[in-house]
Amino acid sequence: MKVLKKLFDFYLNASIHVAFAVFAFLKITEIYFDLSYPKNIDLFIFFGTITGYNFVKYAGVAKLHHKSLTDDLKIIQVFSFCCFLALCYFAYQIPIKTLLFSLPFSLLTILYAVPFLSGFHKNLRQISYLKIIVVAIVWSGFTVVLPFVDSIQEITSNLMFIMIQRFLIVIVLILPFDIRDMQYDAISLQTIPRKIGVKKTKRLGLILMIFSLLIEYLFTAESFMKTPFMIFFFLVITSLMRAEKAQSKYFSSFWVESLPILWWLLLLGFHNF
Repeated sequence: MKVLKKLFDFYLNASIHVAFAVFAFLKITEIYFDLSYPKNIDLFIFFGTITGYNFVKYAGVAKLHHKSLTDDLKIIQVFSFCCFLALCYFAYQIPIKTLLFSLPFSLLTILYAVPFLSGFHKNLRQISYLKIIVVAIVWSGFTVVLPFVDSIQEITSNLMFIMIQRFLIVIVLILPFDIRDMQYDAISLQTIPRKIGVKKTKRLGLILMIFSLLIEYLFTAESFMKTPFMIFFFLVITSLMRAEKAQSKYFSSFWVESLPILWWLLLLGFHNF
């Protein structure tokens, strides 16, 4: 039992679960726009997510405690390096146009963690409200626009509205994490829940999800897509309303991040029914 728990914690701490969530969003885009299965771009984004998230989460820790790293963190470092090598391999396999298009989103990820403001003491994460916007932009760019660019299709208005929808959904999915982290974040880190309170944060999330629902019904033509989205919609709202500062260890890091994966699996089921 301890071994299984240790493996599960590694799965979460090494950002594998969040990579599957991003991968699920990517596959949803492919289904929505009937894109061919681009294996190289899918794996490029999957391994890029693990590399990027672990860099953001552990770069500062590794720098401060390099000589006294725990065994778990050392394993994550080795795993992250292997994922980085896989990222480089698949980056070599995708078209240069796709790779160049991914650079601004990759740069945002780096600047999210690396201090470059106020005399190199602040990064994007430490600027009020910018943290959640940067993450939503990066997820939307990688999971909506990048596969479209890779498939060499014309950018349409529907694509832009789906990107806006994805942006709003990612913001709402981050809110339970920000509510949880209120008791741990520095006072200077003005996240949405810290600034407007938990109740107003939940209302904001509900409004954003309603806008996402409107986009779904206005800009998706296939009827089989709507039922999975409705299930996903209610699960997101339920998770947001249940989010509290004192929440279980796995509520946000596993259950909330599982929602995009569930949406994708529901889409697959309804698509093949």
